[in-house]
Amino acid sequence: MDRVEQKNDEFTKADPWRVFRIMSEFVDGFELMAGVRQPRVAIWGSARAKDGSDDYELARHLARRLAEEGYAVVTGGGPGIMEAANRGAAEAGGDSVGLNIILPFEQIPNTYANHRMDFRYFFCRRVMFVKESSGVVVLPGGIGTLDEFFEVLTLKQTGKIKGLPIILLGSGYWKGLLDWLREAALGRGMISPEDLRLFKVADEAEEVVAMIKRGEGS
Repeated sequence: MDRVEQKNDEFTKADPWRVFRIMSEFVDGFELMAGVRQPRVAIWGSARAKDGSDDYELARHLARRLAEEGYAVVTGGGPGIMEAANRGAAEAGGDSVGLNIILPFEQIPNTYANHRMDFRYFFCRRVMFVKESSGVVVLPGGIGTLDEFFEVLTLKQTGKIKGLPIILLGSGYWKGLLDWLREAALGRGMISPEDLRLFKVADEAEEVVAMIKRGEGS
């Protein structure tokens, strides 16, 4: 058996044990989220946003306002927008949840979450973000943020989740994407006009809070 075959054989033998690890991660995640009694709002955005930047302060203010309105804030638990949102919720005395992902370059969890868990698997973590959530707010971000946005949008489009407001915050940042969706994707018949109504766009934290309270975009 050559080295490649041996490696593949080891991987195949490890798969059944990997299933148990996945099950354990789901169980631990469900238990963690069951301890969060308030309605929950997920906030996504770039890990690269700097403390004091406009995006950072917007996420911090939004999370503070949501906590003041009785919502728990759920983030990816890392730096940047995630830290800002956990920080804002904690400053308001609310539940601040950080669902950190273990990466090869080690995303360091922020210190503001008062409910924390480390995940190996993105898909387990994603379930915790949207399960029983009252809304998803997407701030400026990169590939990971876009992945999160389009996955939850697909779940909503296909009817796998219902009644979940999805809000893009920061129209200036998202303009290029929205133009592409309208002109290219819709223009060539790749999506339907109704698909563009699956989410809302806002520029102010107060707009977002009002939308979530009204269930807009659900």
